[in-house]
Amino acid sequence: MTGLLCLCRQGFEPELAGELTERAAYAGIAGYARTQRNDGYVLFATEEGAALSKALPWRSLIFARQKMVVLAELPQLDAADRITPIVAALQGQQRFGDMWVEHPDSDEGKPLAGLARAFGNALRPALRKAGLLTDKPNTALPRLHIVFVGGRHAFVCVADTRDSAPWALGIPRLKLLPDAPSRSALKLDEALLTLLTPDERELLVKPGMRAADLGAAPGGWTWVLTRQHLRVISVDNGPLREHVLETGLVEHLRADGFHWQPETPLDWMVCDMVEQPRRVAERMATWFREGWCKHAIFNLKLPMKKRWDETRLCLDLFQEQAGKPLVLRAKQLYHDREEITVLASPLR
Repeated sequence: MTGLLCLCRQGFEPELAGELTERAAYAGIAGYARTQRNDGYVLFATEEGAALSKALPWRSLIFARQKMVVLAELPQLDAADRITPIVAALQGQQRFGDMWVEHPDSDEGKPLAGLARAFGNALRPALRKAGLLTDKPNTALPRLHIVFVGGRHAFVCVADTRDSAPWALGIPRLKLLPDAPSRSALKLDEALLTLLTPDERELLVKPGMRAADLGAAPGGWTWVLTRQHLRVISVDNGPLREHVLETGLVEHLRADGFHWQPETPLDWMVCDMVEQPRRVAERMATWFREGWCKHAIFNLKLPMKKRWDETRLCLDLFQEQAGKPLVLRAKQLYHDREEITVLASPLR
């Protein structure tokens, strides 16, 4: 039995396992989740790994940073020769357009980074010699993933480049610029990169659009929007960084972002306020029901227990109260902590 291998934030394995189990059941695919807390990954074991992957697009998975179909699990590799059994496991497979050697982003996985780098350099020529890897990266072909979860334990996987994270380990390498007002800016940067396709970003995030940032202080998310040349109403009783105001694109309103409403409809609303997730979901739904915005990105701060249950409840509550059909995408981003980031949009 092979299955689906997904990487996640350390400590959120039960949430990912619950998500995969429930959604596989809805898709009519039998299997079971195998994981341990703090592993940084979940294996959903099933004989229908490819079918499950098609049923669960990467962008639709909330707690999965990366999604791969397992071709083979090799739990007892010989440290003296890890290459031979991997090449043998790939016999009969089509050629791959690229190859990544990875590890979970966990306390036990991070020490494997050196092995992953060195092994990748050794494995590539062997795969090319066997006719299994192109000489240059080709995104039109599937991507091979070798995921080490221990020095002698690896998964041999494949991913569709159109339906998987385009970054190793599922982690976008974003740099916090010196003039960013706060680290939270990275969350919105990552949300725009992850929750929207390149075509959607070009269509939906245009210079001159109008947006509101609720709970804006000190201005991290407002700053990100101004870098996209949007005009922003920043709503917060607290102060914004001076250089954010100096862009000429920001109107700072000292008001409670949870109760403020715009005088005219806006293109975007973003919100990263610390509040009970159900209360946030209800308020965000009000914005759409009242027609105050076309698109929104907001965070839901999750409780310490039953986080998958709370996630489902909040998203269902939002959709029920929004009062109109919306595309809803949610992810626990790399720069999120005990939260998920949600995109709501008609996307038309």
